[in-house]
Amino acid sequence: MKKLFQGITLFFVLFRAYCPLPVFAQTFPAGGAMLIGTDTGLYSLTAHGNVFPLRTGLEVRKILRAGSFWAALGEQGVLVSRDLWNWETRNEGLPVKTIKVYEGGQKSFMPLIQEIKDLEYNPGNPDIMVCATKDMVFLTRNGGLRWESLGAPPYRSNGIKAVAVAELPELTVFLSHSIYGIYYITPGKTGAQWTELGDGLEKMETTNNPDEVSDIAVVLPEEESSPGEIYVSQTFRRRIYRLNWAEKRFLPLWSDPAEEGAVDSLSAGKRALRFIRDGAVMEIFPRDPSREGRQRPDIKRIIADLPRLVGGKPQCLFMDNPDDEPITLSELWLLDGAAGNGGSYAYTASAKEGIYLPVNHTMDEKSLNPYLDLLENRGLNMVVVDMKDDWGRLRFTPRNPAITEKGRVFRPVDIDQFLKTMKDRGIYTVARIVVFKDPELAGKAGGKYAVWDSPTNRPWTGYYDRRQRKPPPGQAPAENQDPLVQILPADDPEYEIVRTFYDERWVDPYSEEVWEYIAAVSQELHERGFDEIQFDYIRFPTDGVNLGNARYRWREEGMDMESAILSFLRHIRSRINAPISIDIYGANGWYRTGARTGQEVELLAPYVDVICPMYYPSHFEQDFLAQAPAELRPYRIYYQGIKRTARIARNKIVVRPYVQAFFLNVAYDRTYYNADYVRREIAGVRAAGNAGFTYWNNSGRYDDIPLPGSGAP
Repeated sequence: MKKLFQGITLFFVLFRAYCPLPVFAQTFPAGGAMLIGTDTGLYSLTAHGNVFPLRTGLEVRKILRAGSFWAALGEQGVLVSRDLWNWETRNEGLPVKTIKVYEGGQKSFMPLIQEIKDLEYNPGNPDIMVCATKDMVFLTRNGGLRWESLGAPPYRSNGIKAVAVAELPELTVFLSHSIYGIYYITPGKTGAQWTELGDGLEKMETTNNPDEVSDIAVVLPEEESSPGEIYVSQTFRRRIYRLNWAEKRFLPLWSDPAEEGAVDSLSAGKRALRFIRDGAVMEIFPRDPSREGRQRPDIKRIIADLPRLVGGKPQCLFMDNPDDEPITLSELWLLDGAAGNGGSYAYTASAKEGIYLPVNHTMDEKSLNPYLDLLENRGLNMVVVDMKDDWGRLRFTPRNPAITEKGRVFRPVDIDQFLKTMKDRGIYTVARIVVFKDPELAGKAGGKYAVWDSPTNRPWTGYYDRRQRKPPPGQAPAENQDPLVQILPADDPEYEIVRTFYDERWVDPYSEEVWEYIAAVSQELHERGFDEIQFDYIRFPTDGVNLGNARYRWREEGMDMESAILSFLRHIRSRINAPISIDIYGANGWYRTGARTGQEVELLAPYVDVICPMYYPSHFEQDFLAQAPAELRPYRIYYQGIKRTARIARNKIVVRPYVQAFFLNVAYDRTYYNADYVRREIAGVRAAGNAGFTYWNNSGRYDDIPLPGSGAP
């Protein structure tokens, strides 16, 4: 293999030496050849099967032929080339995030371009391009030499998915947002503002928002006097629309009878519109209604053969097409329906079904035996148990003294005996570690590691206020007995403010010393026998009217919430040779956003093996997906949620949700919670592919979980 590569390289060098670059640029990818972007670089594949590396050592997610030059989108931002050999980054004006690296007690910094979600060019003038980060759109008028910010609509969370630019005839830029739909702006107009454009798009049930638009494609008009065409696809609905620009309305163009499915990567030519849906490359003919849409198994076969030819995982391709515009496809992972393609750790962690086992029930045989019987009777093969709990306490006795310097051991379980008991029964063991919610560490060293409160100059704690009338003289309010409550004067002497503090204390997610502490705990737990390490509260605090007072003293210049979480996970991944799972809010798995928490699935997926969304029906808006028949709501939430999280993560991870096995006193649960409620959740998990699940009941009461084979909704 090495000699073959050397031979190809020699030919590659000689060919370049003896052929003028313009001729070479025309040779690739002409004549049926193509460009392929993978997770390891950009390659050219000739019609004769010869592979030439054009740029290696980086992931390439999209390739465009923009007039006289090529543009590629990847982890280094925007790359441009006029000959396919010489590539330069074109990132001036794009935001940079800082990754903190902590090794050997020393910290260093790695600047990275903020992840670019999409890149497109103006077909009428390819020097004009647009791209977007999670929360901002950027425009260039000179082929990427300089980008200017167009801002974004005033929505409350990040979540941009796609962009496009066209002359209609005024220069117009479009964006799609995971939650809020499509917007447009005409940047040449003075005082231009983003304007919503959602009429005609299918909405997510029980909401007023269009379901996510995955891609936007622009086609030049066949005649100069005619308008061009704009097409959009919906990520999770197998729907494609044509935009009637004059009426500002989307008209259905194509749909699939399947109940659900994904569509992405529109490649628009003058004759055909090509795209990818789950498991197939499709082709439809918007300008010729007499022709039926069809699958393109020939293109799919080519893509399926690419790993053998170029190595790595194909992400995108550009194919010369003599009958129409070139075919540009990305999101090639959609052609592989298997979830959890991230590697051997994801494979190890898949197909695990179990319970959260409160650590207090592991202390002796009498407490543990009922759960061993439960696991056997319910056909379960996994337990999740706290080793660092919600109060920051270590529930085992560490051997590493560096761990006990920062943590407090409290009622430790004999993990060696516990793990032996589980291994003897073939039970997969997961150590749950609560990460950044940690009152123990927050109180150490004078609050050195704590999230800080700027006005009070002490560790920050979230609170909420309630205004109430003062009690009669001599009658003390019950709140005075609660240490988490303060009584404050109000603007009216007959009233008072009842300030209630949340029973949470947080450490700074930017702190490399906190990361190292968690890494040491994780490493020891794996070395002593746990199969998997699971992180909960791997996020920033979200509750409190005083969130604006929270200060993060360990934050370095250029860092944001996402870069703090990524820096932490990079540090952990370098230390732990075991499956890593993380718990996230259900909404962060449902939508393409890391708002408030820093838990952005797209960014987290490369660093973990399992994502465990908490799709608890009780925690969503109570009418969310509660259309008739309303009792099927738990099934819908888990089925759709798993599909969405897997697709947002590009199938790189296993989605193993937490399943609600508890009653919460909210409207829907008061009417519907019972054993059937839990059974329908599990039916949704299984219908979505069943990569596993974990029942959650904080007290360990599992009377409601179904027996094996007890049926669907």
